[in-house]
Amino acid sequence: MPEFQSFPPPHDGYLTPAMGEAWARDGFLVLEGFADPQAINVLRARIDALVDGFDATSVRTVFDASEQDHAADLYFRESGDKVRFFFEPGAFGRDGSLVAEKRRALNKIGHALHDLDPEFDRFCRDSRLARLAEGLDVVDPLLVQSMVIFKQPKIGAEVGMHQDATFLHTDPPSVIGFWFALEGADRTNGCLLAVPGGHRGPLIERFHHEGDKLVMTALEDAAPAASGPVALEVSAGTLVVLNGLLPHGSAPNRSPRSREAFALHIVDGAARWSSDNWLRRDPAMPFRGFA
Repeated sequence: MPEFQSFPPPHDGYLTPAMGEAWARDGFLVLEGFADPQAINVLRARIDALVDGFDATSVRTVFDASEQDHAADLYFRESGDKVRFFFEPGAFGRDGSLVAEKRRALNKIGHALHDLDPEFDRFCRDSRLARLAEGLDVVDPLLVQSMVIFKQPKIGAEVGMHQDATFLHTDPPSVIGFWFALEGADRTNGCLLAVPGGHRGPLIERFHHEGDKLVMTALEDAAPAASGPVALEVSAGTLVVLNGLLPHGSAPNRSPRSREAFALHIVDGAARWSSDNWLRRDPAMPFRGFA
């Protein structure tokens, strides 16, 4: 696989010309050391506390990015303005019991940590992220979704190539992902895979409400990528910024090491939010910006 370009964290979040060129060319930016070790430790301690307080017998919703079976589960469909817990596809044995303790069986926590949890709120509403969004031509940034992604040892599921605009759609497309490595990520434990330049293609499909159901609708035939995916091997604290039209995914984690990450997605309030998006909120809890 080809190599990729990375950068030190931008001063106060302001993009350099070289970063702007890489973003336009590749559809992603890799900013090493954006989150310092102390900030990472605070988030990971908060994750531990959230998991400790979760009753693993209270829900058994599996999040499977390949099969999308969770789309039929009300627990998932109503998670856009809540903090909820989802298991890995391989978390349960044939007898229905967990194959590992709950900390090692969860797929993710989502989807409103940035608004409902004080530690995640502080982390997400970093003025540097606001300046990054400004440098990426986002007029009115709104924080719409956040997730802890565990990628567990041995059972961490594959995430197939996808575009974030499939799931968080605006007209025109405006979603940007901020993906933070909470641990080192490499080829052995399921690091991100991204197709450089793939953001210049069209939106291929949409995951959305159709009446009371969530469905995946094909919009375009996926054209063969001009180049293969890049393995974004990064150290803890690295921020990967992802264009919403960029095809990206990750391989399964069959290693003995976890690959924890935190993802925040923003959209531009100057674009039209699609009312049939899967993610819905109570009107009393509207999307907010970085301030």
